[in-house]
Amino acid sequence: MPSYTPPLRDMQFVLHELLHVTDELRALPRHAEVDADTINAVLEEGGKFAAEVTFPLNLSGDAEGCQLDQATHEVRTPQGFKAAYAQYVEGGWAALSCDPEYGGQGLPFALNQCFYEMLNSANQAWTMYPGLSHGAYECLHAHGTEEQKALYLPKLTSGEWTGTMCLTEPHCGTDLGLLRSKAEPQADGSYRITGNKIFISAGEHDLAPNIVHLVLARLPDAPPGSKGISLFAVPKFKVNADGSPGERNGIYCGGLEHKMGIHGNATCQMVLEGAVGSLVGQPNKGLQAMFVMMNAARLGVGNQSLGLTEVAYQNALAYAKERLQMRSLTGPKAKDQPADPIIVHPDVRKMLLTAKAWAEGGRALASFCALLLDKELHHPDEKQRQDSAELLALLTPIVKAFLTDNGYQAATLCQQVFGGHGYIRESGMEQYVRDARINMIYEGTNTVQSLDLLARKVLANNGATLKKFGKLVAALVEEEGVNEKMAEFINPLAYLGEQMTKFTTEIGFKGFQNADEVGAAAVDYLRVAGHLVFGYFWARMAQVALRRIAEGSADPFYQAKLQTARFYFAKLFPETAMLMRSARAGAKVLMDTDAALA
Repeated sequence: MPSYTPPLRDMQFVLHELLHVTDELRALPRHAEVDADTINAVLEEGGKFAAEVTFPLNLSGDAEGCQLDQATHEVRTPQGFKAAYAQYVEGGWAALSCDPEYGGQGLPFALNQCFYEMLNSANQAWTMYPGLSHGAYECLHAHGTEEQKALYLPKLTSGEWTGTMCLTEPHCGTDLGLLRSKAEPQADGSYRITGNKIFISAGEHDLAPNIVHLVLARLPDAPPGSKGISLFAVPKFKVNADGSPGERNGIYCGGLEHKMGIHGNATCQMVLEGAVGSLVGQPNKGLQAMFVMMNAARLGVGNQSLGLTEVAYQNALAYAKERLQMRSLTGPKAKDQPADPIIVHPDVRKMLLTAKAWAEGGRALASFCALLLDKELHHPDEKQRQDSAELLALLTPIVKAFLTDNGYQAATLCQQVFGGHGYIRESGMEQYVRDARINMIYEGTNTVQSLDLLARKVLANNGATLKKFGKLVAALVEEEGVNEKMAEFINPLAYLGEQMTKFTTEIGFKGFQNADEVGAAAVDYLRVAGHLVFGYFWARMAQVALRRIAEGSADPFYQAKLQTARFYFAKLFPETAMLMRSARAGAKVLMDTDAALA
């Protein structure tokens, strides 16, 4: 049976020693009073909820799955899910980072991010129910009318109601310009929406009495393509004047998807038959409004894989310390045992350290991005808000794609540590592999994220935003460039930083001549950029660890951080050389292949 211990020490290291989050928050009037004790207390209690309430439901929820009643279109979630959600709402966890105007606690996203990492480690399928509600909340908070905000936000804030986003249709996935759902305006200002949606996570369930669906559809006079999409709020139950759920609306679950993983979450085929909804934002501007939710979801999906990376690593490490298999190549280490624990073998350590490096690097990046979001929304200085927004836009596809690619690799490696026991259900490892696989697919596949990064976030502004991150790297290199103890971290980072400008320019030049060159290079490019970002944070974490050791700290945590940083730069970071060579191979070897693909 798997186990899970919330990584509170590493979270505190990232927030307080690496990012100095309370100093950053002090500049934001909304969060100026948030101190380290508050952050630590919330994390400790949040960790208890994750480990004690939702984690015990992970294996059973996967085995049981969700059940659809075809007659009533109601979905029953696995046993224990509803009670856990009620406890989540009662504890005020849904309101953690929400606006106090609507009943929220107003705590920073940087704190909420860590809480959700623990929930994802404990039970990704369960966590998707409240996680999607946060996205719906953010979208309505940014683009809803005052009436919509008053109607929906208090319920979403408290967790009494949940939310979804209904985008995908059977004939179109990422290309939402092809969607066919129709919205007919009514005399009373409402709309009647008809269409079919698929792959709708948490689209129907028994956790809450009402579900607020955010639905993309076309108005009768809408222009074709993505410029003709509008967004609508469509509740499962129409809302009475007093705010209570009323008559059943014309939106229901027509079927549950049979999936590889996340069995405890209801992934629904949703049918809309004249469902009553209200317009969110401007007509034909639905994608712009939905991008608030989509970008939040992309950060959330990266966080899902971060959570799975951590829990898979914890279990693989514990197993490697106990499982006896063969002897060390340099002679017996456990001489009182018939064999040595497998952790003595170099390749087992490589697998474990890979997962550890991906988890701790991902935690630093995800927390940094959450802090950027806090600054984008609440910093009193407009330039600080704009700079934070631009940097977050650059890093969002990296969080989504790099963390999920790494998370799947980590889950697979940790399963490998278990050998044959990792392939059977009892260890829990095969579930982590199955659950991690979806994270590379939904909310825009990782190829889509790579195209977004290279084409929109880098080349579209001639690398201006990338240069902003490059300045962070350059400042660290200048600060530590002559420190011999930092050389093993700074030198490869500085070299990649220099190469990145040339590499980007080269790909951009080829792309202007042939757009397929961008498509051919994008996935490799994102991984190179991901390593640049991870390299920066790993160098900074090594910097902090070295300083603490120099100050006399005997805490083994800092030695562990240094050793992991050394492993990352020696064994994982060199992937960048291969990736750049692959990207430079160009599009011809992919596109001039009609005979090969006949």
